[in-house]
Amino acid sequence: MDWLTEPFHHEFMRRVLVGGALVGFTNGFLGAFVVLRRLALMADSLSHSLLPGLAVGVMLFGLAPAGLFFGALVAALIVAVGAQLIARSSRLKEDTALGALYTVAFSLGIVLLKFVKVRVSLLHYLFGNILGLSDSDLWIIYGISLLVVPLLAALQRPLLLTLFDPTVAASQGIRVNWLNFVLMVALVLTMIASLQAIGVIMLLGLLIAPAATVYLLCDSYPAMLWGGGAIGMFGSCAGLLLSYRLDLPSGACIVLVLGVFLLAAYLFSPRYGLFRRLLPARHFHAESLARWPEDAPHQELPKEN
Repeated sequence: MDWLTEPFHHEFMRRVLVGGALVGFTNGFLGAFVVLRRLALMADSLSHSLLPGLAVGVMLFGLAPAGLFFGALVAALIVAVGAQLIARSSRLKEDTALGALYTVAFSLGIVLLKFVKVRVSLLHYLFGNILGLSDSDLWIIYGISLLVVPLLAALQRPLLLTLFDPTVAASQGIRVNWLNFVLMVALVLTMIASLQAIGVIMLLGLLIAPAATVYLLCDSYPAMLWGGGAIGMFGSCAGLLLSYRLDLPSGACIVLVLGVFLLAAYLFSPRYGLFRRLLPARHFHAESLARWPEDAPHQELPKEN
């Protein structure tokens, strides 16, 4: 068992595994709302829009985690709110405005990183560097995880009603716009916490894959929340150990492990798996006969006079 316990002998690996577990659980938990609400495009857009905020934060405050945090937060909120304003004030749909804004923001971030005085690699922000987690990064991950998960757990019932039928939710006195804003802020905060570990490019995989896996396995809303969190946490730790053993990029290994889980659910899910759908469906008459023992006496119908 040395191959499994040996990484824990190193202090940097213990820090990395704790941070990866928290990031994986928070993303898997939040991913349930993203999958059910079909917000994958928004999540991808917001993850890419973090880059210009990071560049501005580096230009103004260096590599201080607080400067990077607030820069990324402001940039993501500008793109999200800007897309809604454009959609409401023009004939463009929100997804079109969001797609245009985030590509412009991403391009601006790449250009701005060329002008920063601090030596920063673009690949560091695109693909993450979880081995470089500092104590300040861990405190940010702790704080955001302890804020996002309990908040969404407390609001899961009104959020569920808002996700599936906003009109009925509004008629029940639920503040739909406020809940949507809370969900968007939670999404941005979780992305900022995950940025150091997984990077802008890989971030969507960590967010979507765990919840999508549980979605293929069952129809339970609580299972999507907590099961997605558990899969995200386990997949993150397994991916980190794999990257340590094979000397591979950690973010790519995490997403690959989660991709294997998703592929297995797609193929072998007992209810929605591909192999299950390829099997011939049982006829309703055959299912009815299967409920009765073969030697059960048949009841004769009364004869008509």
